[in-house]
Amino acid sequence: MTTDGPGAGTDGSSAGTSGPDAGIDGSGSALALCVLAPNPSPMTLDGTNTWLIAAPDSTVALVVDPGPDDEGHLRRVVQQAGQAGRRIAQILLTHGHDDHSAGARRLADLTGAPVRAADPAHRLGAEGLGDGDVIEAAGSELRVIGTPGHSRDSLSLLLPEDGALLTGDTVLGRGTTVIAGGDGSLTDYLRSLDAMKSLSDQGLLRVLLPGHGPVLPDPAAVLEYYIAHRAERLDQVRAALAAGDRTPAEIVTRVYTEITPAVRPAAELSVQAQLDYLASRGELPPSA
Repeated sequence: MTTDGPGAGTDGSSAGTSGPDAGIDGSGSALALCVLAPNPSPMTLDGTNTWLIAAPDSTVALVVDPGPDDEGHLRRVVQQAGQAGRRIAQILLTHGHDDHSAGARRLADLTGAPVRAADPAHRLGAEGLGDGDVIEAAGSELRVIGTPGHSRDSLSLLLPEDGALLTGDTVLGRGTTVIAGGDGSLTDYLRSLDAMKSLSDQGLLRVLLPGHGPVLPDPAAVLEYYIAHRAERLDQVRAALAAGDRTPAEIVTRVYTEITPAVRPAAELSVQAQLDYLASRGELPPSA
């Protein structure tokens, strides 16, 4: 969930936040199984959710987000597939942040599987991933939904048979997502939330499978919360600017009153993204 610094984890906000959930490992949907990586932190919550995708009678599996370059975790992913009589045929990345992608090359070495990603820098093999692509493998179908915002290369994967959407860091199992410094965009992120909400409104979603935190069984409620939360935060930033605050640090002190020091840098990234958004709309005070 991180880039060079705090990346996409919780920005200090909570959507029903609770403590670590031991039930995350092994959770999922009919065709998707979570293998939880051992990299918990304030930014990665319980750790990275690596997803194994396969139909019950399939002899191959897809891996979504192999997670960190942790030998034990990667071998456990291979073992989980092998115990079901499957080999790993493809490795897919929801985005390139290290806590999702760093293990991809080693997992490719262990399995011979190519790595597909939106960003060419993270690919191993000829095929990438883009909005509208359909992957038919492992007895299942995955539809690629471009969901930039958290990062430029962020995407989600729709598993229609399960009504499941693998959200990467665009939606988390607890808390809300940071707009990553450098390549994140709140404008893009708000559009992505609207696109995900449209999938829900069409009755295509029954569960969200996030990149961190527990499975979310009520997509409509979660997405409504995320959209409302972003609007509320923007109003709070507008009020802070009206009160004379100008820097992300000043605004975080006023607005994010209950965050811990560990996630304060992430909150400042989110505020900067909000300031950039307001600037693009001509809403910043002249001296800001």
